[in-house]
Amino acid sequence: MRVVGVLCLASASVSGFDWMGKIKMPTVKNLGQMMGAQAKFGDKKLLVVTGTSSGLGKMTARAALRTGDYHVIGAVRDLDKMEIVAEMEEFDKDSFTAMECDLASYASVDRFCAELEKFTMGRPIDRLACNAAVYQPSLDHAKWTEDGHEQQMQINFLSHFKLISNLLPGMAEADDARVVLVGSVTGNDNTVGGGGVYPVADLKDLEGLAHGAKSPISMIDGYSFNGAKAYKDSKLCLMMLSNLLHDKYHRSTGVAFASIYPGCIAESPLFREKRPWFRKYFPVFMKYVTGGFVGEEEAGQRLFQVVHDPRCTKSGVYWSWNGGPREGRGAEALEKGGQIMGAGGAGGGWDSIFENDQSNKVVDTEKAQRLFRYATAITGAEWPAANQPISPCPTLTVIGAVTNMLNAKEEMARMKASERLGDVDILGQPIIRSDGSQPPAVEVLNPLAEGAFVAAKFFEETAKRQAGGLLGELPDEAVAEDPAART
Repeated sequence: MRVVGVLCLASASVSGFDWMGKIKMPTVKNLGQMMGAQAKFGDKKLLVVTGTSSGLGKMTARAALRTGDYHVIGAVRDLDKMEIVAEMEEFDKDSFTAMECDLASYASVDRFCAELEKFTMGRPIDRLACNAAVYQPSLDHAKWTEDGHEQQMQINFLSHFKLISNLLPGMAEADDARVVLVGSVTGNDNTVGGGGVYPVADLKDLEGLAHGAKSPISMIDGYSFNGAKAYKDSKLCLMMLSNLLHDKYHRSTGVAFASIYPGCIAESPLFREKRPWFRKYFPVFMKYVTGGFVGEEEAGQRLFQVVHDPRCTKSGVYWSWNGGPREGRGAEALEKGGQIMGAGGAGGGWDSIFENDQSNKVVDTEKAQRLFRYATAITGAEWPAANQPISPCPTLTVIGAVTNMLNAKEEMARMKASERLGDVDILGQPIIRSDGSQPPAVEVLNPLAEGAFVAAKFFEETAKRQAGGLLGELPDEAVAEDPAART
């Protein structure tokens, strides 16, 4: 009994048993993989960044490589372009690997993940930065991916959704794993940039996703196409997804989920489809009038900070930086190239990071759940069960088996005596079970309860056989009537 008690206390003393999910029994195969991965990567962490051939992704990769702490995997559509960029930026070839991943194709995402698993040799991914995006505000019609979705919807959101689902089980095995999603002030309508500039991000009732979001359905809300709104909606989806993944998986996997707004990168290739006059004057306006301008290099440092900084291990956060506009800019702004501290734009450095507020739309948990279900069905994503590790205490194993048996008997009797209440809820909506099925109008016996009863009988017999071996016979002192015999 003392041994059992020590086991229970020792296991309970470890925070939430999180360590248990990361234990693997050593085999010849995984020992060989571990040795191979160590020779290949050393002690470097593995960082996957989507869209490293330009803009924010390129600068994030550069910042990470300069530390020498990371092996960066650049997930890019054009390997030839990436090769040229890597050479021009003088990326360390031993610490940077480009791999093809076209976010306009679910098949390409799956191939990337399969190749990534081979490349990493069993070493879990430590960091994932979902950065790649396309912005098509000037289009008067939608462009479609090979999967039949509007490009901004799939490239910015749906394919990243599928990518995370593929990589999450492996990332759960890493220490201090992080998933960072690049959001936008335009998806957060509690600010001037998000709520004061037409069009405003709004997913409405998700009718477009509910109907599959395939051509001719071009928008998440199901209404007619608007290129600028499609981009903002996709960023809103990413920020909602970050919160939902935090709620659903952070405790069970240990992975930290966060979204960020790195600032307005007014000179980014993201604006390549904007009109020439806009590309010329927008950076000037953002730098010297609003103060919201952020250069690519500084933005890359910001994304890298959330990937790297120990202060950013917190999950469920929307990170921003305290640089930018303030009153009385005038000549001082011109003298300093627009780099005046305030709230939102350039300047301030790493110490200016803060946990930003999120709008009512971003924190709408009910809508986020529906967004998750629809996106899962559309992409074919397979998510791990959000299960908590279970105590290894042998007492729980034995007593739990007996309890399951008794519970199954009671539940079977209780459910056998009841009739189903119908297949429609109080709001007139269909009732859907946790397994996705719809209950019949009348049901005398739940077959799941009957199955549980049979399983419980097996556990009961097993528990009886194991109880003696695990717990041993009770000592005479434990059952003696004379209190003196217990001393």
